Amino acid sequence: MAYEFERTQRIAILGGGPGGYEAALAGAQLGAEVTLVERAGVGGAAVLTDVVPSKTLIATAEATNAIRGAADLGVQFYSRGDSGRIVRPEITVNLAAVNARLMRLAQQQSDDMKSQLIKAGVRVIEGEGRLDGPQRLVVSTGKGVAGTDFDEIDADTVIVSVGARPRLLDSAMPDGKRILTWTQLYTLDQTPEHLIVVGSGVTGAEFASAYTALGAKVTLISSRDRVLPGEDEDAARVIEDVFKRNGMTVLSKSRAQSVKTTKDGVVATLQDGTTVDGSHCLMAVGSLPNTENLGLEEAGVQLTESGHIRVNRVARTSMPSIYAAGDCSDFFPLASVASMQGRTAVFHAMGDGVTPIELRNVASNIFTQPEIATVGWTQKQIEDGLVQGTIYKLPLASNPRAKMMGIKDGFVKLFARTGSGTVIGGVIVAPNASELIISVALAVEHRLTVDQIARAFSVYPSLTGSITDAARAMHIVH
Repeated sequence: MAYEFERTQRIAILGGGPGGYEAALAGAQLGAEVTLVERAGVGGAAVLTDVVPSKTLIATAEATNAIRGAADLGVQFYSRGDSGRIVRPEITVNLAAVNARLMRLAQQQSDDMKSQLIKAGVRVIEGEGRLDGPQRLVVSTGKGVAGTDFDEIDADTVIVSVGARPRLLDSAMPDGKRILTWTQLYTLDQTPEHLIVVGSGVTGAEFASAYTALGAKVTLISSRDRVLPGEDEDAARVIEDVFKRNGMTVLSKSRAQSVKTTKDGVVATLQDGTTVDGSHCLMAVGSLPNTENLGLEEAGVQLTESGHIRVNRVARTSMPSIYAAGDCSDFFPLASVASMQGRTAVFHAMGDGVTPIELRNVASNIFTQPEIATVGWTQKQIEDGLVQGTIYKLPLASNPRAKMMGIKDGFVKLFARTGSGTVIGGVIVAPNASELIISVALAVEHRLTVDQIARAFSVYPSLTGSITDAARAMHIVH
């Protein structure tokens, strides 16, 4: 009696960023034949030019701020000059060394990720890929004469994870020397004398915060009435107050009309005719998906007007055999979401158990100083009546550990559903808020009540104690 065995599933992945990387590992784990195509290096822009280098730079900025603030804790730095007199040393940052380190770490991370893929049995191809219909990729590997070396990859499932790139403006075109995108900052060998940051969203705020700590004079140009216009209003107000206290100039309701290079710097012209002179300018005005000329529409994949790939909660596109993950999709542009999309796509395509992604449960963080971490419903949504909830805010300055650490700015804010007390969201503004938000994220994901959080034993003293304290203050009487 002859048995007919099912053929191994073939998965082709275009783009090796967080989404493509996780998809490849998940596919290999489930026994699929996986091929990943990446043009720049495994990890993509997230690892090589975006998340990893920027957060490494921010880590240096945090260390600089910690040294500056050490005197508040009784720690003082002195040295003796040639005369034997005690002098107080200046804090300086060797930006060339910082940038060399962060690019080295980024490359190491990329190499480690590639090694993990190869170890898992994934075939990795370096080259430019595009779709040739809904179940095939064509890859120009560039190994032979230009345009003549190609690989053709047939697949049962195709996953597109090609990421995004900085948005460019004709009126402020980056030159890589004076006018820069966030991918070009790491070529600087000296801290800018005066950095103009155009755009007060997450990217602009993070770099403005970091370069202020690194010793640059910073002017942040915001077209809105406050920095971080899409974030919790209380959190944004704290950050803007800290920015100004640290010497940053914040120009609100000031749209930059153009940025041009001068003989020894740059000049930004605002819509009202005002000009701002600086040594360098960072353009942080959003991003565009890398979806052009990939054969997506020809393969039947629907795109949004902005060029993003339309996907559902299991990362599937309008074509059953094609999925999309990460910043090229019309989902939440976070590395963690891209990774989850990649895994979810593979699980769904291969018939494994899958839980559709719930964006409301996604925790996100802004790496300013202090950080802003959020999850779940927002205060504005509660106030607008989209969900019935109660709000409790606890200033971090009342926390004993915060007092010991010299922390003066920040808060913990919890949102609970009216009546049941189920935690539906929260905001944390604090140093390392990204490490603190997980407890609130778990509560949102698993629908815990404020009373259940309050019954957990937080360490005393600890910053997490503010989370349980806030929960106790929201006790539901039964």
